[in-house]
Amino acid sequence: MKPGIPKGTRDFSPQEMVRRNYIFDTIKQVFQRYGYLPIETPAMENIETLTGKYGEEGDQLLFKILNSRIHESKTKDKSKEDFDRMLNQSVNSQYLTEKALRYDLTVPFARYVVQHQHEITFPFKRYQIQPVWRGDRPAKGRYREFYQCDADVIGSNSLINEVELVQMIDDVFTKLKMPVVIKINNRKILSGIAEVIGEKERIIEITVAIDKLDKIGVDGVNKELKENGLNDEAIAKLQPLIEFKGTTLEKVNFLKTLLASSETGLKGIEEVEYIFKTVASLSLTTAEVELDITLARGLNYYTGAIFEVKANAGTLTSSICGGGRYDDLTGIFGLPNMSGVGISFGADRIYDVLNELNLYPESVAASTKLLFVTFGEAEQNYCLPLLAQVRKAGINSEIYPDAKAKMKKQMSYADDKKVPFVVIIGGDEMQSGLLSLKNMASGEQEKMSIESIIEKLK
Repeated sequence: MKPGIPKGTRDFSPQEMVRRNYIFDTIKQVFQRYGYLPIETPAMENIETLTGKYGEEGDQLLFKILNSRIHESKTKDKSKEDFDRMLNQSVNSQYLTEKALRYDLTVPFARYVVQHQHEITFPFKRYQIQPVWRGDRPAKGRYREFYQCDADVIGSNSLINEVELVQMIDDVFTKLKMPVVIKINNRKILSGIAEVIGEKERIIEITVAIDKLDKIGVDGVNKELKENGLNDEAIAKLQPLIEFKGTTLEKVNFLKTLLASSETGLKGIEEVEYIFKTVASLSLTTAEVELDITLARGLNYYTGAIFEVKANAGTLTSSICGGGRYDDLTGIFGLPNMSGVGISFGADRIYDVLNELNLYPESVAASTKLLFVTFGEAEQNYCLPLLAQVRKAGINSEIYPDAKAKMKKQMSYADDKKVPFVVIIGGDEMQSGLLSLKNMASGEQEKMSIESIIEKLK
């Protein structure tokens, strides 16, 4: 059997994991700075928790889990019938599957909030960094298993939360030294557009189609809208929206004219104006912010501001972060009128961009900062208490384990692992107590006590 892994999944080497953990740690630090605390939820949820929350296309991408030991079930014949029906009609059957792998972290979070509502202090700020699964077609930057890094605050209607999320996005990408653009829109604006073109009931079909504008172009969007039942007149009324270019102020003025008859649309414009005005007063460091009136975010549960972040450099054009406001996601689980807003960083895509642009700091390349190399067993035994002392000082360090290995082999090991410093210990060092510290980058070597070495490396 030739070993392999499923399409859309990846193995990560130690070097890659060090880089990925750099991303996770950076995002965690920012989340915690803004008062968010971690939770975790199971990899699988009851299937009824997930279905109906992501739209018809999202439901099709759920990884369903086959019930255990179906072949021993008393309803085996019924299961066979339902299996055929599920394939033909794309429906769920309790006889075959009661669980599915989570599609995102937001719906499980809403379920968590309802289930633990009496233990939570509201507004509740949580972050969650875990893998999610989607039965999507694998492509560059698109995986079937990938990590999301979510931050949500629930139990508050204040737009201050949206402003802080923009600040958090800016802080993360400032730390990662990655130039980005934050695109912002509002689902109320999209609802207003559906209203003024006479297709209020088809808001979902409209947002799903518009959300694909970057992928399939204007003609593709129009074709999909027509296939979903929009008439030619309504599609024609949408064209100025799809094709409009201009500054944020110009877009706002255009929308005020277009949506003058829609109370919902005007409310969305008001919310967008507040966010942009407040963010402008805070002077972001790295991120550019723009109003994108074609941004839709295909998930059905969004009701207010929506965000999408794209790298402003490199070849990856897909979203690396996104999110938005949802007014009643918990209502589905029995806790109505609990508004929330959140963002999700796509760690895998951020990783791809950082790799392409080579934006990792040198310190991330090596987890081991100091390697002890020796000439024999006596020297190795001499090193062990020194190694313990260095580790207690908080310096990542190791010793080459084979005391009989030649010096060239030990130094090659340090080079391959990109260890920046090496301590060389022979008879002279043992006698004097002064150790030879070599800087692997410059080649410089100096005699120092273990205390001086610790001080230097810290």
